[in-house]
Amino acid sequence: MLRPVARRRRGGTLVLRRGTVLAVGAIALIVLVGLAFAGSPARIAEGVTIAGVDVGGLTPGEAVRTLEARAAAASRTPVVFTAAGQRFRASPRQLGVEADWKGAVALARRENNGFGPVRGLRRLHTRIFGEEISPSVTVYNGALEYLVAQIAKDVDRAHVDAALTRHGLRIEVVPARRGTKLQRERAATTIGRSLGSLERLGPVPLAVTVERPAVTAPMLARAARRARLALSAPVRLTYGATAWKLPRWRIAELLSLPGGGARNVAIAGPGADRWFAALARRVDRAPVDASFAVSGGSVRVVPSRPGLGVDVPATARALAAAAFSPTARTAQLAVETTQPERTTADAKGMGITGVVSSYTTSYGGTPGRLHNVQLVAQLIDDTLIAPGKIFSFNATTGERTPEKGFQTAPVIINGELQNGIGGGVCQVSTTVFNAAFEAGLSIEERTNHALYISHYPLGRDATVDYPSLDLKFKNDSGRWLLLRTFVGAGSLTVNLYGTPQHRRVESSAAPLVTTGPVPVRVVKDPALAKGKRVVDVYGSPPRATSVHRVVYGPNGKVMYDSTWSSRYVAEPSVVRVGSKPPPKKKPKPPVDEASPTQPAGPDPAAPTEPPTTPVVPQPR
Repeated sequence: MLRPVARRRRGGTLVLRRGTVLAVGAIALIVLVGLAFAGSPARIAEGVTIAGVDVGGLTPGEAVRTLEARAAAASRTPVVFTAAGQRFRASPRQLGVEADWKGAVALARRENNGFGPVRGLRRLHTRIFGEEISPSVTVYNGALEYLVAQIAKDVDRAHVDAALTRHGLRIEVVPARRGTKLQRERAATTIGRSLGSLERLGPVPLAVTVERPAVTAPMLARAARRARLALSAPVRLTYGATAWKLPRWRIAELLSLPGGGARNVAIAGPGADRWFAALARRVDRAPVDASFAVSGGSVRVVPSRPGLGVDVPATARALAAAAFSPTARTAQLAVETTQPERTTADAKGMGITGVVSSYTTSYGGTPGRLHNVQLVAQLIDDTLIAPGKIFSFNATTGERTPEKGFQTAPVIINGELQNGIGGGVCQVSTTVFNAAFEAGLSIEERTNHALYISHYPLGRDATVDYPSLDLKFKNDSGRWLLLRTFVGAGSLTVNLYGTPQHRRVESSAAPLVTTGPVPVRVVKDPALAKGKRVVDVYGSPPRATSVHRVVYGPNGKVMYDSTWSSRYVAEPSVVRVGSKPPPKKKPKPPVDEASPTQPAGPDPAAPTEPPTTPVVPQPR
């Protein structure tokens, strides 16, 4: 039993020994092969190429010199790039391309170096399969970006969708065109890498994206048939007994042909808009708001009237149906009724039934002033003031300018009477103020004139100056108010119409008092003899007054108890004072002792000066 076991052990040991011998032999063989192909560590392995140049077997110095020489020659040789069927040239020198040849050679040595047998095995692998090393390349970014931008300028083309175009009465299909777009980042990488290579194998393609159109010519076949049908014969548009004939050339102007991605033909576009606008001017009848006719103290509502307007969308649809039909080429004009903003019922519900207050002032002056009074009175005439709203004189009239027709007339500027645009406007604002004053309404803003004006009610004048000084009052009546102006030959009346409030207004004005002396402005006159004084303008002193108003409601209770103070600046007297020196006296002739003695006395030839009379300014 023991013998077979012993034989088996000896057989296993033999196999193990044989395996070990084979492994050792294989390792020895590998080592021998490695040593055989190890070569010199001072030289680059066979099979190594850098930038397409075989540098195997060269020392690092030889490899660098070889590469630099090839790079110097290649720097003058352009590389051809292609994109979207176009060719572009660029040279390494043009873009400042520089390769790190020393770094690439050092990398080639490291990849194929090591302990003798290991180095040999690595170099054997490189010899069989080869190894390509790309050097690190630097490019002048500004030049590269400019080149890529120039290529993109020639390559980039937006896609064009198919469209219909009209030449006279002929419809043509414009075919679609694909678009192209340079992939700039990928192109820049490809250009830099190609210019850094020492190989010139042919044109280098650049990455381009192709953009396909959304609408092609076959997609517009139906629209083309419809457009040609629309232009095949005239169309009639009727409205009652009236008819309009649209000839073929007119229909052509109304058609909107597909383009820019659209696929349908329609009656639309700028040409159709212009034609419908012209049609509306012939057909449309604007609605008329209800208004108010006044006569004395009575008010009558003038009824509103509805308007008539072309229903453009419906008419366009009717025209399109007729134009795209081979036989039924008549369309009906569609109209719609337009309602006024203020109907008769609205006007009757506003409560404007009678006179709430009225005030009249008289006026005169220069033709410019008379014109301005009439003009601004027209601007505020027929103004409606809603319940609770504030009437603003400036907001109603706007800025007073020559473009609006205002003329030059006397006006108070900085406390002095001068000529300016809009003189006379304050005549109207003062009259409006007094109408609101007598109506017992709440006065929100009022400013007196800088100078006292005697023909205005004492203390109840109101000046305006756009946009700083305004006249405002509030409609606190609870119903609408209508402001009307009536301009006569020498008078202006402002009426407020609404629902009579039966308010009682009591007012009183304080006496006009002088608050200071008359200022004097002295002007030197070189033409007037020294010591002479002449008054050209008599001024006025500063003055002040006030007006007190108490408003009682229908129940007798006080609604408002207000006082308006008015202070008027002085107007200076203008006095000219002579500054001309007196004439020199002529020397007396010598006395002839032989002549009889003359009695002493004044020389009758000498000039005399009249006595100076003091000047006392007088009010104007």
